[in-house]
Amino acid sequence: MTRYSEERKQAVLAKLLPPHNLSIQALAEQEGISVPTLYAWRKRARAQGRCLPDSDVTGPASWPSRDKFAAVVETAALNAEERSEYCRRRGLYVEQLAQWRSDCEQAADLAQARRDSQTQAYREQAKQLKEVQRELRRKEAALAETAALLALRKKRRRSGGRQRTHDQHPGSPSHAVADRRGPLRRRPHRQGLCGTGHCPSH
Repeated sequence: MTRYSEERKQAVLAKLLPPHNLSIQALAEQEGISVPTLYAWRKRARAQGRCLPDSDVTGPASWPSRDKFAAVVETAALNAEERSEYCRRRGLYVEQLAQWRSDCEQAADLAQARRDSQTQAYREQAKQLKEVQRELRRKEAALAETAALLALRKKRRRSGGRQRTHDQHPGSPSHAVADRRGPLRRRPHRQGLCGTGHCPSH
């Protein structure tokens, strides 16, 4: 397997950019390097922050969003003269780069607005959830109180209130006997035949 130096890799990948603008297939044929190897080099270079367009694009206007964003990042710290030189080397117009930067800023603002909207929605949902939980606790407390009152009423019905003794109850056996005999009277003392209260002697 042929090993290539880092300088060689950078020089080959540079042909993907203006003024060459070669495709991966054309670059592979020209350099004698396999297409998968060139794709791997380009992927690794992009991961390191380099702006390398796809091979099937016809110009900067057709660059994918990731490459446009990479160009904006690469030129963010450059002054006007350095930015112009960058655009000349990449085959860009300064106006194109400025438009890409504006698009990135608008996308960032839109993303922030979406996050703010989601955050507000989460807060509203959390507030509604708290209110529902509070209402559920109130209803549970009311149900528990009602259940306790019902249990107390059932207990009172089963006990029948204060129990009465047999003497106090009008239907007790002692009262029934008294009713049949009538009012109790004191038996008179038995007197003798003479009426003196003394028996005659025989």
